[in-house]
Amino acid sequence: MGLQSGPSQGHSLGPQGHGGQDKPSLSAWPSPVVLQGQHVNLRCHSHLGFDRFRLDKDDGAHITELRDLIFQNSFLLGPVTPAHAGTYRCHGSYRHSPSVWSAPSDPLVIVVTGVYRKPSILAQPGPLVQLGRYVTLQCCSEIVFDSFILHREGVMENPLHIIGQPHDGGFHANFSVGPMTTAYAGTYRCFGSINYSSHEWSTPSDPLHIMVTGLYKKPSLLAGLSPVVRLGENVTLFCSSESSFDVYHLCREGEARECWLAGGQSHNGTFQAIFPLGPVTPAHNKTYRCYGSLNVSPYGWSDPSDPLRLSVTGNSSSSWLLPIEPSLDTGNSKHLHVLIGTLVAIIFLAILLFFLIHRWCPAKKNAALMDQEPEADRMVNREDPEAEDSQEVIYAQLDHWIFTQKGVIPTSPRPKKASTVTSVYMEFATS
Repeated sequence: MGLQSGPSQGHSLGPQGHGGQDKPSLSAWPSPVVLQGQHVNLRCHSHLGFDRFRLDKDDGAHITELRDLIFQNSFLLGPVTPAHAGTYRCHGSYRHSPSVWSAPSDPLVIVVTGVYRKPSILAQPGPLVQLGRYVTLQCCSEIVFDSFILHREGVMENPLHIIGQPHDGGFHANFSVGPMTTAYAGTYRCFGSINYSSHEWSTPSDPLHIMVTGLYKKPSLLAGLSPVVRLGENVTLFCSSESSFDVYHLCREGEARECWLAGGQSHNGTFQAIFPLGPVTPAHNKTYRCYGSLNVSPYGWSDPSDPLRLSVTGNSSSSWLLPIEPSLDTGNSKHLHVLIGTLVAIIFLAILLFFLIHRWCPAKKNAALMDQEPEADRMVNREDPEAEDSQEVIYAQLDHWIFTQKGVIPTSPRPKKASTVTSVYMEFATS
């Protein structure tokens, strides 16, 4: 694993001969890394059966509770403060010879966390790592930390230290982990520290779960009815496999921190898990994969299933009230065609109305002039040879602003009995 480690901070070492007596060993439970305000149990023990133990600290004068302290096997230290951080050793002796003490145990470093604001941790390219590949764990902070410490939960080994480097107005450190196996998968946190108080660390970062994939054959992922669903409809995804998995994991691509879990169940000779996603929203418009894992190795997953793209289409029922824009994704193109047709009809009616008004205005002016002439002069002389041509005469009747046109052939040069309806007629000769 490509990692740079700091000084040794082991907390339990085996006995070695020294001065005719075996030195005891010193350990911390549950961990030598203690959150400020919590307690830690220091245990000093030896296979020689010492009756009494004494605990020393390199700068023990700063902790009054350790002065002249004699205890049996274990001592509860705390609530811890930054003053409790440092290096501890213990000595053993027998009751019948209280003035004779064994050699000191190997050093045990107690680290107090929560002294500074927590950094952040992320995985590049992501927390799902294919078997045999590498992943970079990056610790970042706005605080100027001299070093960053990477710690994996449940592992009683020395934490890993890397010197912090300036980056984008803050400081960061990159830890390269790999080639990936189940031994490196797990939950990681990072801390920051300052050189003059190297045993005082920041609050731990949020946990980062690193999973190794490719341990088992891939499952398959299907949508209930179709991967294309309308907005607001319910959708269910099914992850199935030929072999039995205790847990199935459904993840959006690139969002392993938001994976869903489901237990496996037998179905028609196969094993599957059901993931009801509920009414879909635009946020569901993603690519999904599923994995399988066993309870004995929760950080070891199968190969990923083939990707399933979930497409969310359509709008809500009130979409017609919204502005209509052409879009291939929302299906509004047919609304655009309706709008264009309506605009064309409005423009055509406006042109027709303009034409009728334009034809009616000169006719009204001529009609006013005709009202000023004698009745006899208004008649058309049908005896004029030029007027005897078979021409069609159009009468435009203006009656209460309602316009109609009638095509007639004149049959008599004389007008018939006058009508009692007030109307104005004009003649237009047309070829």
